Amino acid sequence: MSTPVPASPREATRLSEISPQQWKSGLAAWLGWTFDGLELHLYTLVAGPFVALLLGAATTADPAVKEKSAFIQAAFLIGWALGGAFFGRLGDKLGRSRTLALTVLTYALCTGLCAVSQTWWQLMIFRFVAALGIGGEWAVGSSLLAETWPKAWRPWLAAILQTGVNIGILIGVSFVFFLIPNLPPHSERYVFLIGILPALFVFWIRRHVPEPEAWQRAEAGATAKPGVGDLFRGDTASITGRTTLMCALGLSVWWLFTFWHPQHLRQLLKAAGNADTEQTRLLALSFALVIGVSIGGNFLAGWLARRAGNPRAMLICFLGLGGAMAGAYGVKRDFAELAWFWCPLVGFFSGVFGLFTMYLPPLFPTLLRTTGAGFCYNIGRLAAAAATIVFGIYATVTDLRGALLWSSIIAFVAAGAALWLPADGKDNPNTGANS
Repeated sequence: MSTPVPASPREATRLSEISPQQWKSGLAAWLGWTFDGLELHLYTLVAGPFVALLLGAATTADPAVKEKSAFIQAAFLIGWALGGAFFGRLGDKLGRSRTLALTVLTYALCTGLCAVSQTWWQLMIFRFVAALGIGGEWAVGSSLLAETWPKAWRPWLAAILQTGVNIGILIGVSFVFFLIPNLPPHSERYVFLIGILPALFVFWIRRHVPEPEAWQRAEAGATAKPGVGDLFRGDTASITGRTTLMCALGLSVWWLFTFWHPQHLRQLLKAAGNADTEQTRLLALSFALVIGVSIGGNFLAGWLARRAGNPRAMLICFLGLGGAMAGAYGVKRDFAELAWFWCPLVGFFSGVFGLFTMYLPPLFPTLLRTTGAGFCYNIGRLAAAAATIVFGIYATVTDLRGALLWSSIIAFVAAGAALWLPADGKDNPNTGANS
């Protein structure tokens, strides 16, 4: 019989009661999220011109550019999914802190390598491997925080963590907005060099962030350690299935929007006669507004989770997300309408994704925590990858607005799936196979 882990740290009610270990784990997770955000959207901001350069295409409107861009983004999402599963398993075996350092090093170095890509398939490989680390960081960092910080603070912690992602994205957007116009033509590849910086963070993690006490005691006391197959046995199987479905739907709609709406806006800017460099600057500015507004959405989602629980909060946010996308693409709109109002409105409701960080890990046993959270959240990206390819093919025969409008339906389906999610409850401390 497995040995239960000890109770979570004492429920602090004031910041002054937070221990040094909790501060360090919180900072490590937040910085990991920040660097994730930095890496995540570098490609989406420069995908069109960079892939066109690698293909030798005369314009970003070339169908081959759209096709190869979609394949690269799909490979990234697949890598993210596999990384969540792979590093999630390592997190349960090697520990949270050690695995967190490995994930950061992986995505930092491979993002930097994107800058030296000479063909579209080289860029696809580098993005794929970088995504392995990004997917793993989410699973490990969320479990690290869930095991060290007070339970009552989780909705606000989720909002703060997601804000780290937003800030990382804004840093990347600023890099594109201020630096690219001052570089020679066809310099989009240099955007990826900023991704090397997080590698320096690894040394601090390994020196200052200890393994959570809960994991150490569970690891030392377990007589029968659970394996991946235990995600699909007993009561855990139901949790795995329901949360994976929710993640697959939610992540599909968000990544369809994130990847294709900049391409749609670029089409509108090109039709208005804007040069490629000016298109990139305006896209960076509009995306910065989407992300800036989404910070408020993070705290709305956290407030809803505090009042109504995570499943109902997700239901409300996905309804808002779908409604905003339907409003944006239900009729033809110009760049100004989309960039300065409708797209930021979509971003506002994206705060829903922050809720998964603190909601998923406690649903699983301690020694299956990063495995379970990584599997459910990141395997959902396989669906997002498939959706990106399918909608990419659709976009080659019709306008991107139509693809984005159809993708809004997925948000409404995700809202319905939220009703089926496991209710918020006590942490699952068991380490046995059928806990």
